[in-house]
Amino acid sequence: MQEYWELYMKTIDGNIASVLVNAGISADLPSEDKFTMGFIKLTMQAPNDKGMICEDEEAQLSFIEDKIEMEALRYRIGNYVGKITSNGVITFIYYLKYDFEWPDVVQTAMKEFPEYSYEFGSKMDPQWEIYSKLLFPTPIEWQIIHNHKVCDNLKVNGDSLHLPRAIEHKAYFETPQQREKFVEHIESESFKIKELMEPNENTSMVGLSFYRQDKPFYYDIDALTLHLINLSIQCEGQYDGWETSVVKI
Repeated sequence: MQEYWELYMKTIDGNIASVLVNAGISADLPSEDKFTMGFIKLTMQAPNDKGMICEDEEAQLSFIEDKIEMEALRYRIGNYVGKITSNGVITFIYYLKYDFEWPDVVQTAMKEFPEYSYEFGSKMDPQWEIYSKLLFPTPIEWQIIHNHKVCDNLKVNGDSLHLPRAIEHKAYFETPQQREKFVEHIESESFKIKELMEPNENTSMVGLSFYRQDKPFYYDIDALTLHLINLSIQCEGQYDGWETSVVKI
């Protein structure tokens, strides 16, 4: 399986959650020989006030995670696909070739950490629904992941992210009429049209690029792009991301 990990935040059962997922395996689902999902729910000893990992415990929890993975590899039992951290608990998730040795994997790994309480189990999941519906990001969550990567890159290049500047966006639609409806909405919100794009050898859709003066700070750009995603969906189209230039103080 290809290794490509993403870390992002979401809300699960009303609680904030940090999700780490191996997104690289998504093209190969479901695996023909791994239909069983195995889990370990580990209770943290000193979570922060949001139920997340605190700095003092981070190294030990990483060591536990590595130990579990080492035992899973030693038993050749399956693949580690992700973890969820929320409400003082870390849930490690594996997909298994078979589950009769899963208790041995867990107990062998955890015997070195008697100070931690945990529970574990397994269940059949032939369609990998836990992975695809709980771990794997939704289109909106992917957009937020992309937003934060662009913001991080801007910061690395000396941008404070708090200064407004032209932020350019793109969206695509099946018909010119859908695009026109979208244009009416965004022009009423002070966006300017940069270019109308017609079908070409790469796509049968019509598109447009448009821009407005906005701040690319994390929360601001998240709110803006989620609004544009919802607006494009209302017009039966799809939002296709944003870009901007570095602005230094």
